[in-house]
Amino acid sequence: MNKRDFRNRTLLGVLGLFALFVLFRYGYLAATPAKASAAAPADVERGEIADRGGRVLAMDSPLYNIAVWRPETKRQAFPAEVARLSSITGVGEAEIMDKWSSGSSDFFYLSRRVLPQVAKAVQDVKAAGGFAGVVVEKVAGRLYPEKRLASHLVGFVGDGNSGLAGIEKRCEDELTKTLPGKAAGRTVVLTVDADIQYSLEKIARKTMSDTGAEAVMMLALDPRTGEVLAYVAMPDFDPNDYAASDEEAWYDWPSVYHYEPGSVFKVFTMASVVDLGAADANTTFVCDGAFHKVAPSGEKITIKCLGVHGNVNIQKILEYSCNAGAAAAADRADSLDFYGKLRSFGFGSRTGLVVPAETPGLLRPPETWSLRSKPTIGMGQEVFVSAVQMASAATAIANGGVLMKPQVVKRVLESDGTTAYENEPQQVGRVVSPATAKMILGAMETVSGAGGTGARAKVADVRMAVKTGTAQMIDPKTQRYSETDFIASTLAIFPAEAPRMIVYIAIVKPTGSSYYGGRIAAPVVKEAAEAILEVTGLPRGATPTVVHPGEVRLPKTQGISIGDTMPDLTGVPKRLLMPLLARKDISVSISGDGYVAHQSPAPGSPVPQGARIELELR
Repeated sequence: MNKRDFRNRTLLGVLGLFALFVLFRYGYLAATPAKASAAAPADVERGEIADRGGRVLAMDSPLYNIAVWRPETKRQAFPAEVARLSSITGVGEAEIMDKWSSGSSDFFYLSRRVLPQVAKAVQDVKAAGGFAGVVVEKVAGRLYPEKRLASHLVGFVGDGNSGLAGIEKRCEDELTKTLPGKAAGRTVVLTVDADIQYSLEKIARKTMSDTGAEAVMMLALDPRTGEVLAYVAMPDFDPNDYAASDEEAWYDWPSVYHYEPGSVFKVFTMASVVDLGAADANTTFVCDGAFHKVAPSGEKITIKCLGVHGNVNIQKILEYSCNAGAAAAADRADSLDFYGKLRSFGFGSRTGLVVPAETPGLLRPPETWSLRSKPTIGMGQEVFVSAVQMASAATAIANGGVLMKPQVVKRVLESDGTTAYENEPQQVGRVVSPATAKMILGAMETVSGAGGTGARAKVADVRMAVKTGTAQMIDPKTQRYSETDFIASTLAIFPAEAPRMIVYIAIVKPTGSSYYGGRIAAPVVKEAAEAILEVTGLPRGATPTVVHPGEVRLPKTQGISIGDTMPDLTGVPKRLLMPLLARKDISVSISGDGYVAHQSPAPGSPVPQGARIELELR
């Protein structure tokens, strides 16, 4: 045998052995029972999202898709049933017929993620022999019982019941994390107070309508803890049907949008100037209607003021919102120190709020500044901020110079009600001295006086520290300041003698009779403050008040149970009724908000299989 034949036979032998091994392995695997994959996800019920008092803002509930499989429909019967199908699903008759008759697809959806009572109504007709070809699909569902309330903060989920926005997205791991042997995820408890949130949303919605604005942002914080008590953005949306709103309505304005803040920023630039020793309470600057500067090179700059204020100190700069005085004061500070102090307030950095895509804003380093930059930054231009940054920075003024980290998640609970963890207040650090914070807070209080730009924000019998702002927006086409587009804003801290609340509002592109912060934003702050005082019971002047730690701890309550007879549900709050929507044996309809005022059937009535229960809340 020659060497060539030997190599060929050897190769054939090796290939034959390999083929036998593959056949043996295939037979072994085919005969071996399959093992469950360790990575296969369990069927987890997503945890709830609740406000600080336990009001449920998001919960899991079985939902259904209603579709049509054309080959099973009956040509004569289906058109005759369209009116009934339309009344149950809420889809127009013309739309249903158009999809059915177009022939573009044998399978099409009519409604997605509908409530159990809608699906049951369809199934009842099918059980009676109707709706041939109409399909009911059960899908994992998410229910938002308070609808639009805090929609940008809470967020929403997609078809796979996975978070796509807001807390639903950022807390995905927490909401789907279960205890051993349990099928429900953790509950995320927010710092938001649903009553304050509701009141401020109502005010913001009206403000947007009255001013014709593109958007309205409003935040309420407790400066002692950094907890966000209200997180408002308009336009808003209903997360139960987020696809029905334009994507612009999903935009998280308070955290994602950045803009030049205008004169409200003077609170932080003047605090920086004072704390750096570049000026004190007795330092005066001349406002003759403009700030003028000539560089050693001969270059001249002029920054106009809205008035001629004469000699002004730090207090008057804030009270009159004097651009010339603010520019002159800022120009006295060392550039690097001034930049560092503003950075310590949090500008140019993300606050770390648990929301997706938070902007860091923009505060350029001094080496990139022009001759105009420092005085211009002093009056709130050449710096970009978010509404969250502005409200967060105010905690340092309200809290004796100490900056607090803003927080929207208060605690996380296991499915058995025990606390997985709780977020404690976090001090970011000292930004200015207590004396500086007190001085600036006092100057802000004069802004709400009769001669200040924030007089319209003043609440009777409450000491209000206020600062208003009106910022020109940059026209993206010309890259110059627009003559028509502005942001009107106002910041308030109250009560000034012992700050318990920060409210910040920004109105984007108002189109009404005025665009000045002192005219259109300050009155809104007053209305918001009035609402907060009503909800929280904060003291007004000499009015007595009950002192408490600011939080009422409620025992963990169970959902309402309905057995063979109808209980009396009068006075039961909405959040305890939500689990009833998941019942498959009865159909439950809940209308309105608040507490049960009327029910059908009456208490004591029998509740047979398939009974329809209607609850009216007020």
